[in-house]
Amino acid sequence: MQHKLTQVIGTSTVLATTLVNALAAEMPVLVVTTEPLAELASHHVATRDIVLLPAAGSEASLGLGMGYSIAAGVAARSNASGWLILPADMPLVQPATLRSVARLLDHHPVAYAQHQGKRGHPVGFSAELYSELVRLTGDEGARRLIARYPCKEVEVDDPGVLLDIDTHEDLSHVRATYAMSPFRNSV
Repeated sequence: MQHKLTQVIGTSTVLATTLVNALAAEMPVLVVTTEPLAELASHHVATRDIVLLPAAGSEASLGLGMGYSIAAGVAARSNASGWLILPADMPLVQPATLRSVARLLDHHPVAYAQHQGKRGHPVGFSAELYSELVRLTGDEGARRLIARYPCKEVEVDDPGVLLDIDTHEDLSHVRATYAMSPFRNSV
């Protein structure tokens, strides 16, 4: 089976759709990925905006996980005023949602989008958490930071904040949701 990020939704791939929505938010975008997906990402962002990680399953990647990916991205943009974490397998998150979460970082160390009271993505971190973010490793990502610091949620009318692609059923659901979305032609 193809990598989930290269699967087609609408007329594009999952990764490309995620990137188009992120770029439409009119904020800097940095893609943290492995070599096989870097070429696909390079169709949407400059090479300088791609951080390459060791190939999944390689000896160099053992034990790195989501936390390391976040740390690598934050370190690559150490001068940013904050960072939004948006997994690439969440192609239906709308640009307005990204902007809404980013605005909260002016007054809160951690912010996230929620839909109908359920926590989703993106999750944002203000610059004050830089030193902790760049030390992340393992598969837990930034959960301990979210648990330790005050978080502010923004309720959004965007079910995409809850839709990621981990299974074939998830992909089918995202495809069906995308086909019915009023936003699909706006980006």
